[in-house]
Amino acid sequence: MPAPAWPARDAAHLLVSSRQMSELEAQLFASGLPVEALMEKAALAVARRLLQNDWGPPLRERGALVLVGPGHNGGDGLVVARELHLAGVTVRTWSPFEHHKPLTAAHRQHARWLGIPEHDSTPDPAEESIWIDALFGIGQSRPPGEPLETLLEQRQRHQPGLLVAIDGPTGLSADSGHPLGRCAASAGLTLAIGLIKQGWLQDPALRWLGQLERIELGFAQPLLETLPRQQPLALQEGDLMSAPWPRLDPAAAKYQRGRLLVIAGSSAYQGAASLALQGASASGCGSLRAALPEAVAQQLWTLQPHVVVSAALGDNGAGGLALAHLPASALDRLDAVVLGPGLGPPSAEALTRADQDSWQRLQAFPGLLLLDADALNHLAQHDPLGWLRDRAGPTWLTPHPGEFQRLFPQWAERPALEAARRGAEQASGHHPCSLLLKGARSLVAAADGRLWQLRQACEAAARAGLGDVLAGYAGGLGARGLASGQGADAALLALGALSHASAGRAAAQTKGAGGATPMAVAEMLPAITQ
Repeated sequence: MPAPAWPARDAAHLLVSSRQMSELEAQLFASGLPVEALMEKAALAVARRLLQNDWGPPLRERGALVLVGPGHNGGDGLVVARELHLAGVTVRTWSPFEHHKPLTAAHRQHARWLGIPEHDSTPDPAEESIWIDALFGIGQSRPPGEPLETLLEQRQRHQPGLLVAIDGPTGLSADSGHPLGRCAASAGLTLAIGLIKQGWLQDPALRWLGQLERIELGFAQPLLETLPRQQPLALQEGDLMSAPWPRLDPAAAKYQRGRLLVIAGSSAYQGAASLALQGASASGCGSLRAALPEAVAQQLWTLQPHVVVSAALGDNGAGGLALAHLPASALDRLDAVVLGPGLGPPSAEALTRADQDSWQRLQAFPGLLLLDADALNHLAQHDPLGWLRDRAGPTWLTPHPGEFQRLFPQWAERPALEAARRGAEQASGHHPCSLLLKGARSLVAAADGRLWQLRQACEAAARAGLGDVLAGYAGGLGARGLASGQGADAALLALGALSHASAGRAAAQTKGAGGATPMAVAEMLPAITQ
């Protein structure tokens, strides 16, 4: 079955590097579009956004100071200054550069003719006006220098977040998301011109960006089709409506609606099993079984009576679950298995002999195998690539960065998008391996190179146990996908990540930041799931 084309490869979803953005602009200019026309279009859209007055303090009350760079980002800023001035906003400009590109210099001359005041000296970082950062945009490749870094640092100290960045904060790489020097401008609002840049969704960038919004430029679809077919795509809550939810036969009975086994928990992490099962229950799978610590299994019927206990497992002597005692019959007649949440450490014996048979049976399991948490740590101590390549069915991996480093040390220092793609490609053999790399904006990589990354998430939901809910929920979706004949494509794993993040946001909105617990996230998931 062909992989689902989700979401659309349009300007709202494509994530690009700064080089790719420059190449797209070059194609526009080569087609005959004047540079001046694109600058006007972008800057007019920015000005309209700022005049909406629904972000931060009222612009008309505070006024604005536009920080003007030497290139076309500075030209964008000067057009914005012109439009705000003509709309009656008190505007000033400041440029710490002696020379400017011709088009930017022309706009600067016109701003002077309009009577827009121009600072001769460094502005006061404590002033109450809204600063508009149009110094460099995405064309930055080196630190802005100590004087600018100090000024922007002081601005954040005196007026936190009272800065709007046009196409990226000064000092921040649009490709890696890391500051190019000691620090970057701290924006309360970042306006991405045309397309979202890849670096802005990476964990290091989030503290500098503030609220991230995209400014529509109306790029023609043929232009966007020049990007590679495997270009990363951003996911947001609106994409849930068009998502590739498993479509089951309306007459399907419980065993035809996805059969899932969750192997989770240990004497030290009994709650992980319960959270994983709550996530799995929210997925809508028809049959849910569990292999659990004895203490959890004895009480399960009072909390989750719909879950069938396939095995009650003892302790392995090191505080972990005795996986070696998993009966072979536990893997019969299943669509998917989730292994790992709260599993605990393997015993010294297990590293060499005791659970080898169980792992061989898991390797030979023909359905979907989702490996999370301690299952990944166990696998990393052996030959993870060899084991994964010989899997008899599709595999989903859900590591956080530390677990990824242990599994794929050769890729751990690469940018997250590249690292995840390489990991998924290298771990795929007879059957595809998909990888969900957890983070503030988690991303999913498919074996064929496709990539998705979350554009939104809830920081208040980042708590111990949240990944257990995700593992169970994603495994349940995978079981439904296989039962429906849709398969366990990586797009379904990406859908699981998006649904999980959306549930976190919903929990914070309804219960407050303190109420965005893993249990609350699990409670919100059924309303999202289709």
